[in-house]
Amino acid sequence: MLTREDILTAAESVAASLARAQDVITFRDIVVKDRQVQLTVLGAREEWQAPFENTLRSVLQEAGIETLHVRFRSADATSTSANSTQPTEEPVRGHAAGMESDKMLNERSGVHFIAVASGKGGVGKSTVTVNLAVALARKGKRVGIIDADIYGFSVPDMMGIEERPQIVNERVIPIEKFGVKVMSMGFFVEDNAPIVWRGPMLGKMLRNFFAEIEWGDVDYMLLDLPPGTGDVALDVHQMIPQSKEIIVTTPHATAAFVAARAGAMAIKTEHEIIGVVENMSYYISKSGEIEHVFGRGGGARLAESLHAELMAQIPLGAPDNHISEPDFSPSVYKADTEAGRIYLEVADRVIAKCESEAK
Repeated sequence: MLTREDILTAAESVAASLARAQDVITFRDIVVKDRQVQLTVLGAREEWQAPFENTLRSVLQEAGIETLHVRFRSADATSTSANSTQPTEEPVRGHAAGMESDKMLNERSGVHFIAVASGKGGVGKSTVTVNLAVALARKGKRVGIIDADIYGFSVPDMMGIEERPQIVNERVIPIEKFGVKVMSMGFFVEDNAPIVWRGPMLGKMLRNFFAEIEWGDVDYMLLDLPPGTGDVALDVHQMIPQSKEIIVTTPHATAAFVAARAGAMAIKTEHEIIGVVENMSYYISKSGEIEHVFGRGGGARLAESLHAELMAQIPLGAPDNHISEPDFSPSVYKADTEAGRIYLEVADRVIAKCESEAK
């Protein structure tokens, strides 16, 4: 396993290949945990920040590191020691630096942030996000969704949103449907084009979702995270230290095992896990029979391992589950279906947990 000294040596070598002779580049806050590396770079010119991060990531991946998160700060940023390999007492906020005074991100704003995470793709994390948001809106709450899965954005399509946001007074107005305000990278991409970005651009886009969007008054903000424990998840944890987390899995043992990594990341970053949602728990046929297509017990085992509540077991499918025309949406459940009622119960649990703690 690489040590902090190994990371420092690699960073200094990469910087030396890019920097000019007069540049003074230093490093601090180097943390190595479970094949993940964080570090802060002081004094790097903007034009070689991306090349530095890309090159260092390649070097470290060859040495077995899976995730790299780099924060760039000016050379005069407060530091205990220029080349210190120990974390400073004040946490580095990465792309959240300077956002402390943002109306929504301020801890006194009263907004309840809930990040919806999973260990792997395909478990229905976005479906859970969308339906929980709609359920909260049905309970009378003012709700927003940030589709933070920049590469795999899907919320607009799931909610049947086809229009694009408008810009008023240089502020972007989120699209509202089913009583939920929505912002997604999908609104700014033509013809379902792929997003080919490195880590720094992901963090900047996430920052823009707060800094440049006119959200208005919101009670709950749900963030649909990308699967895994990469850059975006880490940026969310740093940008919104008060956020809580819901972990989504399926009943399958492997899915629950992988989802435990997302839960472990929340625990390590001191974010409260308010519950586990087991999606695709069973299938209801037209005759009313229940079949456990993907096995049983994964959600319960995951909740037990994370010392969290198993908030719901959502069925895979049932007749007449979805919103009917003219408000058709391929992934939003009707309130009076079994799945719709389950989501309303989850919304009640979320409201009770978040608002009782806020009192």
